[in-house]
Amino acid sequence: MRNPVRYARVVGGAVALLVGLSGCAGNAEPCGGVGVVAQVGVFFAQDGYDGLAGASVRLCAHGRCVEDRIPAEDVTSVRLPLPDDIGPDLGTVRFRVTRKGSRKPFIDASTDKRLSHQSDGCGGGAYSGALAFTKEGGLTGTVPKTVSDAWFKQVRTAASRRA
Repeated sequence: MRNPVRYARVVGGAVALLVGLSGCAGNAEPCGGVGVVAQVGVFFAQDGYDGLAGASVRLCAHGRCVEDRIPAEDVTSVRLPLPDDIGPDLGTVRFRVTRKGSRKPFIDASTDKRLSHQSDGCGGGAYSGALAFTKEGGLTGTVPKTVSDAWFKQVRTAASRRA
């Protein structure tokens, strides 16, 4: 080490920067909204439907929409980012699926959803929520255990293939 005073300043500056970025001096958890996102999502269980790869899926809430294509998988997750200042009262969520080559949705469902607060561990956070669509139950404001289990299994399988 050439200059111990300079080294101490560099290390001290790095520590001060990390504490400043975290927003919570003396707290070991990440702060300032890190890892917390305001959003609403739908888990679409495709069991009972054939030929949906490439179909469009559209999710709308709070005057915003997101549209994507459905990949060939058992459970598709569609997420709509929301403004950071949104509260728990989201209102109506609309979910549509349109087969490839068609203009008319064959699934067009809506339901009201109340969001839950997710803490960032430092007194802040964001509101988010999850819904599910199944052939049997339609669009529901909660995610059934069978759907979440299928989703996690799918994610783990995909991760193991990449490893």
